[in-house]
Amino acid sequence: MFVKANGKRHYLWRAVDHEGEVLEVVVTKRRNKQVALKFLKKLMKRHGTADELVTDRFASYRAALRELGAKEKQKTGRWLNNRVENSHLPFRRRERAMQRFRRMRSLQKFAAVHSSVYNHFNQEQSLTSRGTFKLTRAVALAEWRELGAI
Repeated sequence: MFVKANGKRHYLWRAVDHEGEVLEVVVTKRRNKQVALKFLKKLMKRHGTADELVTDRFASYRAALRELGAKEKQKTGRWLNNRVENSHLPFRRRERAMQRFRRMRSLQKFAAVHSSVYNHFNQEQSLTSRGTFKLTRAVALAEWRELGAI
């Protein structure tokens, strides 16, 4: 994902699991094999190795996965990475409300915090009944208030 901070283009690398929760967010100035390798190593160290990795067709992923020995786990396809692409939407909405970013560091902090908060409160309302949704939202809000009281 491309993000502008102070008029310069930066790259937002995101890892999303099969349920749509954002696992990892990293902001970089470059978009090459070294950055992809660093991102994938960090991701695998923190969350373990995956059975399959769905990516876009960007060549840096292929080169980094080849070096990690996980090239056969990569899957690319026309609609396979829709879950990642759709996870950008709440971030873009919030970015627009904030009137963009001034520094790369503030962008990184915001992206990390935004994804964890959004993961906490995103309850997939369309998949559950209204009563269940209200209950899980109330639990999430109570937990959030408890964390804020510390």
